[in-house]
Amino acid sequence: MAKQNNSSVTEFILIGLTDQHELQLPLFILFLVNYIATMVGNLMLMILICLNSHLHTPMYFFLFNLSFIDFCYSLVFSPKMLMSFVSENIISSVGCITQIFFFCFFVNSECYVLTAMAYDRYVAICRPLLYTIIMSPLTCSLLMLGSYFMGLVGGMVHTWCVMRLSFCESNIINHYMCDLFALAPLSCSSTYVSELVSSVSVTVVVIASSLFILASYALIIFNIINLSSSKGWSKAMRTCSSHIITVALFYGFGILSHIKPSSTESVGQVKFFSVFYTFVLPFLNPLIYSLRNKDVRLALKRTLKRFTM
Repeated sequence: MAKQNNSSVTEFILIGLTDQHELQLPLFILFLVNYIATMVGNLMLMILICLNSHLHTPMYFFLFNLSFIDFCYSLVFSPKMLMSFVSENIISSVGCITQIFFFCFFVNSECYVLTAMAYDRYVAICRPLLYTIIMSPLTCSLLMLGSYFMGLVGGMVHTWCVMRLSFCESNIINHYMCDLFALAPLSCSSTYVSELVSSVSVTVVVIASSLFILASYALIIFNIINLSSSKGWSKAMRTCSSHIITVALFYGFGILSHIKPSSTESVGQVKFFSVFYTFVLPFLNPLIYSLRNKDVRLALKRTLKRFTM
């Protein structure tokens, strides 16, 4: 860490979700199934988008990147989480910092990818005649590069916030993952600056991306209201519904999981919301975009026919 010379702690013990032994095996099976389903679901969606030319559009380009982020995101936590159910979950200080960096990198990147998807839906519904011009391959690539770059900046900021802390005595983290607010109580140095910078960074990202998404959908709704046909209204809603559900779940559980706990009971609540944020949402996203999307279902049928005939 930045103050590594003043730190005597070189590894941490992650308590995990629970210390009740009778729950370890059922939870291990549950999260193992979740992990496999998440990896397979996101990988299958990426493969479908690559193999089917009718999905080579800006909307599915962004969806491919969303699935890629969720796929990588699952690799950050799930292996260590599964390990905690069968043995003592020990993570080195370097491993802890690495986990925090990639967690923040992928979370921030997903925020901006969802923002880019909202802009794509706005152009598709409000500027349909200019859609192919505005959402050109160059524009889409720049939006994704910008999303990953901002995710990288966010990851570096949060990593710096942790690296400047010193740890001298306790090394038991009351969480299943490394997180600044879970590590802060263990620090023997001041955490004020780190927590302030981290909180401001999260607030800026959430406010900036959520305001842009809300503005995009406000313009979409205004445009939909002016549609005279019910067919146009239903088509616009089908186009946006999956993204709206994903955004609502992502920001809703994300905010709840990052509320700083003030008591032992609320720590358990934060863990509960964090599980939805880090494990359930990456699993749900492929389902949301496949079950509610006839283009993806058609691509799945075509792909299965191609490999079974």
